[in-house]
Amino acid sequence: MAPTSIAWIKRGIFLLALGPLIRLFWLGFTDQLGANPVEFIEHSTGTWALVALLLSLAVTPLRLLFNMGWLVSLRRMLGLFMFFYACLHFLAYLWLDHWFDWAGIGADIIKHPYVLVGFLALILSIPLAVTSTDAMIRKLKRRWKTLHLLAYPVAILGVLHYLWLVKKDISQPLIYALILFILLLIRLYYRLKLRRV
Repeated sequence: MAPTSIAWIKRGIFLLALGPLIRLFWLGFTDQLGANPVEFIEHSTGTWALVALLLSLAVTPLRLLFNMGWLVSLRRMLGLFMFFYACLHFLAYLWLDHWFDWAGIGADIIKHPYVLVGFLALILSIPLAVTSTDAMIRKLKRRWKTLHLLAYPVAILGVLHYLWLVKKDISQPLIYALILFILLLIRLYYRLKLRRV
C-alpha cells in the first residue's frame, strides 16, 4: 500500500480512537451519563482501553494471515491509545470514584481483587508506552520485541479484570477472552510453523 494511503488511514484511525473521549465529553455536557456517571466513565474508558489493546495485538495475526504488512504501521498508535484510555480509566477510579482516598483505595483492593489485577495490567503497560519511540526501538534492538511481548500478559490481566468486575452477565468479557485466545492461538501456530522450517 502507498505511504500516502497509509497516512490517511492512520489519520482516520486517530480520529476514530478519539471518538469515545469526545462522546464522553458530549454526554457529560448534555447530562446523559446515566444514573451513575462515574461508573459510566470508568466502564467506557476501561472498555476502550481493552478494545485498543486487542486491536493492536490483532495486527501481527492479520499480517500473517492476509500478508498485510502495512498494518504494522498502525500498531504503535493503537497501543498508545490503549495506554491513554487505561490511564483515563485509572484516573477516573482514583479521582472521581475515590477522591484520592488512599486508605479507601487500599481497602478496595483487599475487598475486590479485580482492582489489583487492573492495576498490575496498567503497571506492565508503562514500559510498553515508554519504549514505543523510534529511538527506544533502535536502542533496545532485539530486546524491544521481547519487552513488547508484555502486551499479552497485559491483555490477559485486562480481560481478567473485566471478568471479575462483572457480577452477572459475563458474556461481554467472555467475548474479549475468546478474541484474545484466538489471537494467541494464531501467533502460536505461526511460531511453531517457523520452527519446523
